[in-house]
Amino acid sequence: MSNRPRILATLDGYSVEGGFDRPYEPATCYSPTIALGRHAGPGDADGLWHDYEKVLDLVPGLGIDGVRITTEWARIEPRRNEVSSEALDRYKAVCAYAKSLGLHVSVALVDGVWPAWAGMEAWLLPWVAPYCIENALRVVSHLGDNIDGVVCFSEPEAIVTRGFIEASSPPWRSGASKNAALAIEQIDDITAAISESSVAAKKIVSASCLVELEQVQSVLSSDVTYQEIYVRSLVRGRGPTASRQGLLSKHNGAWGVSASKELLESFS
Repeated sequence: MSNRPRILATLDGYSVEGGFDRPYEPATCYSPTIALGRHAGPGDADGLWHDYEKVLDLVPGLGIDGVRITTEWARIEPRRNEVSSEALDRYKAVCAYAKSLGLHVSVALVDGVWPAWAGMEAWLLPWVAPYCIENALRVVSHLGDNIDGVVCFSEPEAIVTRGFIEASSPPWRSGASKNAALAIEQIDDITAAISESSVAAKKIVSASCLVELEQVQSVLSSDVTYQEIYVRSLVRGRGPTASRQGLLSKHNGAWGVSASKELLESFS
């Protein structure tokens, strides 16, 4: 593979799995605004909670090195102190399946979605940090050798900017720069605690970037050195966090490659 960084396609659970923010389903930080009708939730999304294997089967033919899967905290701990062993086992099975295909597997522990019980302004609440750290170490420990890399927060600065400056995601604040600074400070502290733990330290990905499909070649040509480049996204997904496009899409119930040949060639 020479010295180029690994190229992984993302699979962000909230937008692709289905089964969030409806009655009797895990509630996230988006549930209040979905309930108010401000935007649609993911609904059934692409149904990958049951069908991850169907899209993973196509990854070896795409010319990329693997996948980065977001393990959704809201699914694993839908209520405070109530951990779903079923969810942990399912993520473990998905990662193991990806490994069996010869793929490199990284996981993102927190993306722009978190459990509703942690509050809309979770990253300003000191009591949330221990729960976040506990969940992260729980996930990494449970997945064990089925994962190669760990990313604590998929986009820490974007989470804060969108939530506290641009009002485009929870907690829907605008221009709250002081709160943004406090939020990023807590996220940094959480990241440090996870990264320094004996459970996760050896798998932490310290240099990575998240890009759209068409940006891959320019990142590869830059002078910045990355361990992993994350391409958004393997499938587009649905709901407020859906990607603009995906490498794969479903037609008449069957998954197939939707990205152009030119984009796929940029991975090589």
